[in-house]
Amino acid sequence: MEKVRIGLIGYGNIGRAHAHSIAYGLVEGLELTAVCDIDENKLAQAEKNLPGLGFFTDYRDLISSNMVDAVLIATPHYLHPPIAVDAFVKGLHVLTEKPAGVYTLQVRQMNEAARKSGKVFGIMFNQRTNPLFRQARDLVRSGRLGRTKCLVWIITNWYRTQAYYDSGTWRATWSGEGGGVLINQAPHNLDLWQWIFGMPARLRASCCVGKYHDIEVEDEAAIYAEYENGATAAFLTSTGEFPGTNRLEITGELGKIVIEDGRLRFWELEESERSFCFSDKTGTALPGHTYREFEQNQPETAHVGILQNFTDAVLHGAELIAPGYEGINELQISNAAFLSAWTDSRVDLPVDDAAFYEHLQKRIQSSKYKNALPRAQTQSCEYQSRWNIKW
Repeated sequence: MEKVRIGLIGYGNIGRAHAHSIAYGLVEGLELTAVCDIDENKLAQAEKNLPGLGFFTDYRDLISSNMVDAVLIATPHYLHPPIAVDAFVKGLHVLTEKPAGVYTLQVRQMNEAARKSGKVFGIMFNQRTNPLFRQARDLVRSGRLGRTKCLVWIITNWYRTQAYYDSGTWRATWSGEGGGVLINQAPHNLDLWQWIFGMPARLRASCCVGKYHDIEVEDEAAIYAEYENGATAAFLTSTGEFPGTNRLEITGELGKIVIEDGRLRFWELEESERSFCFSDKTGTALPGHTYREFEQNQPETAHVGILQNFTDAVLHGAELIAPGYEGINELQISNAAFLSAWTDSRVDLPVDDAAFYEHLQKRIQSSKYKNALPRAQTQSCEYQSRWNIKW
């Protein structure tokens, strides 16, 4: 195989950007051959912008068309797992948008289908390509920070107006989107949290529903998590603050990392803080340390980087930056956070799949789709700034 023929399922904002990146030749070895969307207006736009492809209103027809070797799923969240499962059954490779799904039970089924198929399975965690986050992961995983102590992430610059939430009938509803900031904007950050620092053992959370917007899901959330080694993590996110903050701080026995304003600062201790704490005789001394600062001087390949990496994995066996199987990890955290807020209790991880699903169904049953209000549509074929890492 010299090229991977890929079909896009979902020609919305992000799907359109992916489609045109591929069609314009930004991803070597990847060819867009088909597009699917249930919205006839969107499909008409696709036919106008991308003539000569196969066009479908039913994704099952696309995956059975023999026109594709892989699919790129860019639909509403609940549809990611069932579409992926059907594609794997047909012997296709799959790259899905984030999140992997809405609840871990369906994502486990998707992961099992992927394993049975033996096909390449990726997820669009494009922020994993950021050099600063990659460097932070290397510092933690290599042991440069020593035994981890604490992670604190304030990520409150996911600002959204009411018009954003009113732009689609499915948005900000339990039945359509499956949640708010934790399921839509913050999956990138929840993924990076566990990718860099590891998965917590238990957590407690508060999820504020409609605090800043007229919506039925959360637009602010606070999570406090604990680890088996005694480390802790605190995570605060919101779509109702401006200008907001994006600050990640990670502390270990041998130093501290702070990522903010497009730079990484690193304090490295000369000896373990725990050792120094009990060996010092003065009561006033401070550990010796060195300080280094790193600017983001390498490009962040972002969405195109994940598309290229996925293509290279199919064609050449390259290691995936964001394996699809790992999509369940950040969902474990968000599902546990919801369950904690709903039950007002501490929740262990892995989350109880059945318990979360039961509570989610209660909210789905009372959920109400709304009339979408008209708003200015960008119809952009480029990646929008709201998908970038914002410092």
